[in-house]
Amino acid sequence: MMMKAIALIPARKGATRFPGKLMQNIAGVPVIARTYLSTKATGLFQDVVVVTDDFEIKNVIEALGGKVMMSTQEYESGTDRIAAAARDLVADVFVNVQGDEPFVQPEPLRLLLQEFEKDAQVTVASLVQPLTDPQWIHDENYVKVALDLKNNALFFSRCTIPFHRDKNLTPTWYEHIGVYAFRKDTLLTFATLAPTPLEKVEKIECLRFLENGIPMRMVITEYMGVEIDTPEDLQKAEMFLKKNA
Repeated sequence: MMMKAIALIPARKGATRFPGKLMQNIAGVPVIARTYLSTKATGLFQDVVVVTDDFEIKNVIEALGGKVMMSTQEYESGTDRIAAAARDLVADVFVNVQGDEPFVQPEPLRLLLQEFEKDAQVTVASLVQPLTDPQWIHDENYVKVALDLKNNALFFSRCTIPFHRDKNLTPTWYEHIGVYAFRKDTLLTFATLAPTPLEKVEKIECLRFLENGIPMRMVITEYMGVEIDTPEDLQKAEMFLKKNA
């Protein structure tokens, strides 16, 4: 029987670092609209739902014929937001596509879903991509992740991990991409856990899994596009569009 997957896109308008970023335009189209359309276009999901607290975002998505669930309260993280929405939905796997990922591609998401079919022990998984630009490696807006030999996450940080002490070696730095997949029980469990010390210090929600002893399987991809975290990322996104037109 085919695995049922639903994509949930948390979309909070009041982002801390870049308020209103989801309604900023990339070549005339709001970021959140591009994220929704890209996710839908993968063809991997039985349903794609935007979960938001903002009526302007709601109107944009519904104008595209998309589904929206309105949040009724404030949440600590996007995962908390989609967990509330997932309670009343039925699926084998829920995929959290962050609203600021406008260039979602099918292949990384297909590989992500495949982890759940291959290994029944995987309950939460996410994506990483290699970082090569030294400026990005040392940029706190790029969340880095260290992996074990089975590609499970060891730690997430805004610092540069690993630290390059032995100059005779060439480490690989991985950027964490804000796309997660969960079995329903794990997603609902996450929402019952209090924010953890490292999560609060680093402002990285997936540290809550590691601090509670829940393994996270990471899938390495070579391509995801541009995540919108700062106003400068809008310029990168415009350049990315021109380059890939």
